[in-house]
Amino acid sequence: MTDLIIIGAGPGGYKAALHAARHGLKVIVFEGEHVGGTCLNVGCIPTKTYVHSATFAEAVERQQQVVTQLRSGIETLLSNPDITLVRERASFIDEHTVRGENGQTYSANHVIIATGSTAKMLPIEGADLAVSSTELLQLRELPRRLCIIGAGVIGMEFASVFNRFGTEVTVIEYLKECLPMLDGDIAKRLRKQLEKAGVTFFMGAGIEKLKAVPDASPASYSVLFSQKGKELSVEADVILMATGRKPNTEGLNLKAAGITLAPNGTIPVDDNYQIVNGKWLNGKCYAIGDVNGRQMLAHAAEMQGIHVVNQILGREDHIRFDVMPAAIFTAPEAACVGPSEDLLKAAGTPFECHKAFYRANGKALAMAESEGMVKLCCEPDEGRILSAHVFGAHAADLVQEVTAYITLGATLRQLRETVHIHPTLSEVLIEVN
Repeated sequence: MTDLIIIGAGPGGYKAALHAARHGLKVIVFEGEHVGGTCLNVGCIPTKTYVHSATFAEAVERQQQVVTQLRSGIETLLSNPDITLVRERASFIDEHTVRGENGQTYSANHVIIATGSTAKMLPIEGADLAVSSTELLQLRELPRRLCIIGAGVIGMEFASVFNRFGTEVTVIEYLKECLPMLDGDIAKRLRKQLEKAGVTFFMGAGIEKLKAVPDASPASYSVLFSQKGKELSVEADVILMATGRKPNTEGLNLKAAGITLAPNGTIPVDDNYQIVNGKWLNGKCYAIGDVNGRQMLAHAAEMQGIHVVNQILGREDHIRFDVMPAAIFTAPEAACVGPSEDLLKAAGTPFECHKAFYRANGKALAMAESEGMVKLCCEPDEGRILSAHVFGAHAADLVQEVTAYITLGATLRQLRETVHIHPTLSEVLIEVN
């Protein structure tokens, strides 16, 4: 019997293991593939390598170098003497015991399920003709035409990247606007900027089916969809299905542990990420990261894992899971933390909206990055900051600063009275009016 078993060595799993070992717990970590999970191996890290590469050929070459280096670093961290890395998939035998693929069983006082997610494909005719983001990152030749189904974070980032590489990019989205987590004004500005760069958008469009173009060489495909009652189609060499992700729960044998999935396929948890319907006898079972479906972000998984270990240790923390920043690494970037202006209005929350534009910022002009804006929503009379939505260069960095203020319950006045280095983009935060 060990202290803690963690199933999955993605951001949530390996960070939880390190935190637990640092505080004296003995940990067994199961990982059937590469450590680092989706984010490192086929997600945010490879994608950001593409974002910061000048050409497609450079991106393909650098991607594996970056991933290999970071993966090696995680493996070194997991060589901690209090951590045993079992390079196998695990499945439950009962409430507190799991079995590895080699048949050996392991028991623990506590178990964390951190198995992440996989790409979700639309249930339409010809769906098998599309690729996921994982497969798109494995391409070795730049497609001439790319059709992206979905204008969420994954779709918009790849639209921006492949447009910059010279691919003809079309995006088809069911909703009326891209990036629904963003403030509507910010999302529209970002979409319009990508349109100026040459990306074609069909918003409010429903995909009907995908089909191969007969006798095409090289192979090409048709995407058939409807928009405002009209039947339309787009041809592409590659179709990316960027329509969300689904939890990885197959093969875990959750039934043996008395765990029932929610209707959407996630593992239901309480606010401390303890599974709410498990029948645990000698401890507790938790689910963190994408598999619980609460906040499908790598940094959310990391903090959830740390919080769970703190619960196991009886250590108090003050992590604000209601203050969760997110970023979209398009060109320019977009980022947000807290509710949008529309959500605040719908909730009847009293607030004031303050805006500033990059074009009035000296550093932005010096960088030739004058396209951008900041929107801060605060309680009336420069009161407590409620949210920040930013579009422009280094938007993620600006939102991260505001995240700290929101976490500490600071006011807009306190932000204004904080000295900011000149010249920096961050000065735009205190120029809002």
